[in-house]
Amino acid sequence: MAVGNFDGVHRGHRALVAAAISRARAEGGAAVVLTFDPHPARVLRPLEAPAALTTLAQKEELVAGLGIDRLAVLPFDARLAGLAPAAFAREVLAEALAARHVVVGESFRFGRGRLGDARSLEALGASLGFGVEVVPPVLHRGLPISSSRVREALVRGEVSEALELLGRPHFVDGTVVRGDGRGRTLGIPTANLAPDEQILPARGVYAARCRVASGTWQPAVVNVGERPTFGGGRVTLEAHLLDFGGDLYDTRVRLAFQERLRGEERFESAGALVARIQQDIRAARALLPPPGSPAV
Repeated sequence: MAVGNFDGVHRGHRALVAAAISRARAEGGAAVVLTFDPHPARVLRPLEAPAALTTLAQKEELVAGLGIDRLAVLPFDARLAGLAPAAFAREVLAEALAARHVVVGESFRFGRGRLGDARSLEALGASLGFGVEVVPPVLHRGLPISSSRVREALVRGEVSEALELLGRPHFVDGTVVRGDGRGRTLGIPTANLAPDEQILPARGVYAARCRVASGTWQPAVVNVGERPTFGGGRVTLEAHLLDFGGDLYDTRVRLAFQERLRGEERFESAGALVARIQQDIRAARALLPPPGSPAV
C-alpha cells in the first residue's frame, strides 16, 4: 500500500506506486494506493490551502494507469485530523485496510499535528504487523520533486518545467461554454472553457494539445488571461484548435500544456492582435505533433 496525497501524481509519486506494485507482485498481494480527499490543508488551513494540480477523478485516472489493483480514498475530516499517529496506524492501516506492507516517502507526515513521520511509522508497523518501506525522493536538478515545486513552476508559466517534474504535461479538464464570439469575428475561433477546480498556469499564451470528446488530440494555441486588448476583466481560458472545424459546445475537453509561447500582451488594435496570434499559431505548429497523434 502506497500512502500519500498524490496531488499531480508526479514522478516522485510514481516511484512510491512502483515500489508498492513490486512488493505486491513479489508477495502475491494486492497493490493499493491510499489517498485523501479533500487535501488535508483544505480542512486544516482552508485559507492557505494550495490549488489542486489534479481533481480526484484525474488522480484516479492517473493512478489507475500505473497498474495498481485498487485505489482507496479516505475522506479527510476533523476526526481523521485528530487521530494520533498510533491511532491512525492501528485503526486505518492495520484494522480497516489490513495493510501487509506500507510504502511512503521520506517526507511523509501523518496523525494529529503531523507528529508522525516515516521512521515512527516503521516502529508502529513492527508492533502492528505490517512492514514499512521508505522510498527516497526522486530528484530533478538536484532537488526533490514535490507537488509544491510543480505548482511553483505553473505559477511562473513554466509548463515545460512542470512537464519534467510530472513526467507528463500538466492538463486541465473543462466544459466548453459560449463566449462573446469575438474570436470567430476575428477569423480565429476559440473554445472557451469553464475549467474544473484546479490550478491554471500563469497568464500568457501556450502551445498545447486538446483532447476532444471523440478522444482524438488536436494541436492548439491556448490563452490564459484577461484579454487586455478588449478591456480586460476576469481570467478566461480559451483554446484555438488548429485545423479543426467541429462543434465543441457543451462537450468536455482536456488541455495539455506543452510550451509557453509568450506572456500576456495588450495590442493597440484588433489587427495587431490577429497578426500576433498568427505568429503564435506558426510557433505552435512547429512544436506540436499533428492532429490525431497519441497522448504523451
